[in-house]
Amino acid sequence: MATGSSASKAGAASVSGLVLVVVAFVLLDAASVSHAQLQVGFYVGKCKGTDVEAVIRGVVQARFKQDPSILPALLRMQFHDCFVRGCDASILLDGQSSEKNAGANASVRGYELIDEIKAALEKACAGVVSCADIIVAATRDAVVLGGGTRYDVQTGRRDGLRSSVNDVNLPGPSIPISNAIGFFNAKKISTEDMVLLLGGHTVGITHCLFISGRLWNFNGSGGPDPSMDPALVRSLRVTCPQNGDGDNNPVNLDQNATSANVVDNSFFKQIMAKRGVLQIDQRLADDGQTRSTVAGLAAGKLDFGKRFGGAMVRMGAIEVLTGSQGEVRKSCRAVNKRSVEATLEEIVDGLLAAQ
Repeated sequence: MATGSSASKAGAASVSGLVLVVVAFVLLDAASVSHAQLQVGFYVGKCKGTDVEAVIRGVVQARFKQDPSILPALLRMQFHDCFVRGCDASILLDGQSSEKNAGANASVRGYELIDEIKAALEKACAGVVSCADIIVAATRDAVVLGGGTRYDVQTGRRDGLRSSVNDVNLPGPSIPISNAIGFFNAKKISTEDMVLLLGGHTVGITHCLFISGRLWNFNGSGGPDPSMDPALVRSLRVTCPQNGDGDNNPVNLDQNATSANVVDNSFFKQIMAKRGVLQIDQRLADDGQTRSTVAGLAAGKLDFGKRFGGAMVRMGAIEVLTGSQGEVRKSCRAVNKRSVEATLEEIVDGLLAAQ
């Protein structure tokens, strides 16, 4: 016969196991319907009379006026958040081993803007608006300020409780198109939407470090990438010298100087003319799986502005947390003190006390 102590431990283990099983089923069920729980206007009437989206828009407008480059920064942030553990604001969490410290996220910025928006909303209605929704809405507002077509964002996301550098696995700038398609399709993003999302490179920059190989010694050939326009090679070699001294020099992703900071279809025109700066961008125009979409967007037969907004909405629905999943953080940089693990422990303790 077990002693009282061992019986208590056995009971705790049994109850704990039962609770975990029940919670697992609840989470699986919630995950299956979570997308449907997102909706346009989720926060209407939930913030003590404050228009949540108007607050977000106002802060973004003020920042954009000072620094238009916040647009590509937010596009990058949303992409890097949604494609790692879903759109749960895990990229915002601080910590030595958090996603922020992954090499792929080294150039992600705009965190202080999210903090500013969160502070304003916490003042208006504490504990209501998630950091995950702030990222998505702020990015949309920046797109509109950058000349893009306005699209309605669905809200109702909850914030995740985990952020690990080990979870970050994002495609690099030289990934083959077939591999890129596989990566996006695994997140239930179509090939056309992949092309549209990479069309976010209509704004923003890269650095010489990431393209010098295409300019000087492509695949060990001793020469440039033959898929790149020779005139563009000559121009970029001035910016990116072979000795590496200019590795940190910025290079516009859209090589149309009059449109490099505007959300339009110019990027697709450039890659159709073999003026793609990143290898993945040029491959979009050259690969048979994506070329027709690129050509349609470049020619205006496909409306980039409208379709880009749709792709952003679909990306914003990747593996979202809704309902009672996750939490609404008080600070976007840290999980609330009351974690899921703590809640489970309280449930187990309560059940044991009732025995």
